Amino acid sequence: QYEEFANLCFVDTLDNVGVHTAAHGSTADMFGSVSEENVARIKRQNSRKISVIIGNPPYNANQANENDNNKNREYPGIDARIKQTYIAESTAQKTKLYDMYARFFRWASDRLSADGVLAFVTNRSFIDSRTFDGFRKTVAEEFNEVWLVDLKGDARTSGERRRQEGGNVFDDQIRVGIAIGFFVRKQGLSGCRVRHVAVRDYAKSDEKREFLVAKRLREHQFDEIRPDAKGHWLGQTSNDFESLHALMGDPKGHCLFSFHTLGVSTNRDEWVYGRTQRATLDTASWLLKKLSGTNRNVSADDIKWSETLKRRVAAGVAETLDVTRLRATAYRPFSRLWLYGSDLLVDRPARMARIPNQCPTLCFSIGKDFRVLASASPFDLHFIGDTVGVPMSQFAEGTDGLDNITDWALKQFQQHYHPGPGRKPAAIPKEAITKEAIFHYVYAVLHDPVYREKYALNLKREFPRVPLYGSTMAHFQQWAAWGDALMKLHIGYEAVEPWPVKRTDTLDTKARAAQQAPKCMLKSLLDAEGQEGCIVIDSETVLAGIPQPAWSYKLGNRSALDWVLDQHKERKPKDPTIREKFDTYRFADHKERVVDLLARVARVSVDTVRIVQAMTSGPR
Repeated sequence: QYEEFANLCFVDTLDNVGVHTAAHGSTADMFGSVSEENVARIKRQNSRKISVIIGNPPYNANQANENDNNKNREYPGIDARIKQTYIAESTAQKTKLYDMYARFFRWASDRLSADGVLAFVTNRSFIDSRTFDGFRKTVAEEFNEVWLVDLKGDARTSGERRRQEGGNVFDDQIRVGIAIGFFVRKQGLSGCRVRHVAVRDYAKSDEKREFLVAKRLREHQFDEIRPDAKGHWLGQTSNDFESLHALMGDPKGHCLFSFHTLGVSTNRDEWVYGRTQRATLDTASWLLKKLSGTNRNVSADDIKWSETLKRRVAAGVAETLDVTRLRATAYRPFSRLWLYGSDLLVDRPARMARIPNQCPTLCFSIGKDFRVLASASPFDLHFIGDTVGVPMSQFAEGTDGLDNITDWALKQFQQHYHPGPGRKPAAIPKEAITKEAIFHYVYAVLHDPVYREKYALNLKREFPRVPLYGSTMAHFQQWAAWGDALMKLHIGYEAVEPWPVKRTDTLDTKARAAQQAPKCMLKSLLDAEGQEGCIVIDSETVLAGIPQPAWSYKLGNRSALDWVLDQHKERKPKDPTIREKFDTYRFADHKERVVDLLARVARVSVDTVRIVQAMTSGPR
């Protein structure tokens, strides 16, 4: 016999922030559109204490594609609480803290009574990501115990780290790592104890499920964690990183650079980037005509939409094609593309207008693994990961350009280095240490293997800080010279002397007999065989004689040579309209240029490895 459950409530949980969060300023009545009976149930539930909240909240930070029309709603009450707590305590880039599972953490923490347990299955990034440093600090203030069961499984990592993450406990159906967290609140207790247990590295999905089933929670051996002052639970460090000079971001100006910017984020790369100027103008022109003027007729599936583009189109923003907007851009390591810098089509152009043309810019990645690569052109947000750039110079309002290296930085270097014993810093000629030399010095230090190893954990979570190596002018000049040499190689890679690779061409008679335009039939391979020092270009051409050190220069888990190969492979465009109308890239049309580029990048790689190896015995 059917019997209604009298406590069933129809309400969006994250909207229900009325009675129990009134102290936090959320008193809106959102129940007007539902039945009186349902309203009564909601109010009755809100008047009761809740001692246990369990859940498996959504893990996404953003919808994957604006075309899906399933955009995350805005929740002003919850988001205000996140801003007051997690974000107020954070030092990181803040946007992802408004994702759905952070919202549910915030809601549940506010809803839970003074004695209670919050138990969630979620994305594991809150355990150790920089984005959640403020979350961890807040949790330690709001709870008395935290029990973490870390199931790893983050498929967005790479290389050895990816192998260590193992399978995903949900049978590899999702890409994020997973954690089960128990957050305990007890009246009368002070402080917070954090305990952590993790499945072993390399465990497969079925082993992780067995890990959960084989023992009760109390039978696992948890490690107790003492959070440090920065809110780190895992990967704490006890080095001198804080005593080094900040690269940027100090509110008092006590940092080396005054200006920095993220890279360009287009949100529709296939439409505004191209290998040739003509190809770039073709796609941009087609889309601008569709989006501009009175005859706008772009369907939902024509392009990848974004919130920014929707807002601009709704506001009537229009644009005509302008060839002067084309810019050669550092898209990926040692791979340039043409960017059409459209005010309509490019979601976030960053602050590239502040960087003078051809200005050397020191780019580094933030997050998973630290990478550094210089550029003298605009750079993409994903140039070498999530990329931040600090140029040597900048434009400022009312000026023709000025140094981006601070006067404070110049003073620190001048006071630290001196010509020899017995000489006071004031006696150093001002021209002995220039801001350009400091720029090169910083570039060298960020390549230093000793520095990278010592501060590896810090560099995953924080902007770089820079030591002053040695004590004499000769020490400074040595590091500045290394940085200058590296920068010349990395910016001018297309003009260095090619490595003398040995090219072998063997006629592919079968392919040439199959078609009148034979080069279109040649199978493009672009496979590296590093152990043999070879690169197989296609079914006719092999490059040999590439020395082993050339494969040792890596940005992330790929060598520089592998980056070049990957960026020139033939792939079907992801965007269906691009695939149908503009899929014109054929490697054969670019073969000779790529062969030449590989020989030059091999030279850059060998020379980079040589310079970096010399640093290991350099002055400190």
